[in-house]
Amino acid sequence: MRTDQNLTRLDRVFARLDREPERPAHIDVPKMSRHRVALLLATLAFYLAIVWLVVITSWLVRLDWQVMFFRPYQQWPEIHAFLDYYVVLGQRGPTAVMVAAWLGWRSWRQHTLRPLLTLGASLLLLNITVGAAKLGMGRLGPHYAITIGSNEMGLGGDIFPSGHTANAVVTWGILAYLASTPRARRWLSAVSAVVSLGVGLTTVYLGTHWLSDVVLGWAAGLLILLALPWCEPLIARAEVSIFALRDRLRERRSRTVAAPSPAPAPAPSPSVPVAMPVPLAQLHAGQDEAVAAHEPASPARAPRAPAYLAPGPHTTRSERTPVTPVGSRRPPHSDRLPRGAAASGARPLTGG
Repeated sequence: MRTDQNLTRLDRVFARLDREPERPAHIDVPKMSRHRVALLLATLAFYLAIVWLVVITSWLVRLDWQVMFFRPYQQWPEIHAFLDYYVVLGQRGPTAVMVAAWLGWRSWRQHTLRPLLTLGASLLLLNITVGAAKLGMGRLGPHYAITIGSNEMGLGGDIFPSGHTANAVVTWGILAYLASTPRARRWLSAVSAVVSLGVGLTTVYLGTHWLSDVVLGWAAGLLILLALPWCEPLIARAEVSIFALRDRLRERRSRTVAAPSPAPAPAPSPSVPVAMPVPLAQLHAGQDEAVAAHEPASPARAPRAPAYLAPGPHTTRSERTPVTPVGSRRPPHSDRLPRGAAASGARPLTGG
């Protein structure tokens, strides 16, 4: 039996996670303080300044061309293979999957959707703001530059600002934003800053972005992280709505399972009564009262009128003489003898 002294490091990690409360009593949600607003306005001013310096083809554009002609990938070719893999930390698909897996586990452990909803809101803001800036300025990248010394704007490109850099700032910085303690927030902020800085410089090394693209990408990602507290009320309302929808679906499913199955409807009784068989001797004897006793009475139908019987003694069917109905076209057969009588006076049959 394993004791606490024999636990491995991985066992201790999972034991600590098992002691984590299912739903924290107090979640530290960043507020839009005055310092945060001031930092947001300063970053926005820096963002607009970079755009203006590129639009007017200033010294920043000349620096972009000097770095491009320096060709860092030729100066240090030994790190090219490593940086080809490192730049994946700025691609939106792989990074979003990795961060969403961790935040999804946190959401499941803490019974709250805030981590996943915050990640979704940040990626939505990233796609809208950075995508609109790329399409609006239309700058071409270093590999597609046409005129040396030009800012290459308005030519249908989508390189300014750097999407890799902005995505690295947002996806890794969201971990620091959602940290539950100040110490964890400081450490995660440092890690996300190093990762995003390395991703931006890697794109410059590979020649896929201008240096000004990377600087503007850092500013764009930081603007999204600083503006996230304004989205917190909307995130809270979305979480309440999702949980309310889940409770309604659970209640509807429980009512469906608990409802008894309807009993099968009884087969309808036949509307026409079936007469029971009557002995032939009673019919021949004329015992109509016994026949009426065997017939079941139907409360829904009117009583049947008694059958008309001709006066006189009733004979059996074999002794009756056939009578031609009035209005029939059949000729009367007055010479036909009753069935079973002597055939002495019958005419001989002649072959026709």
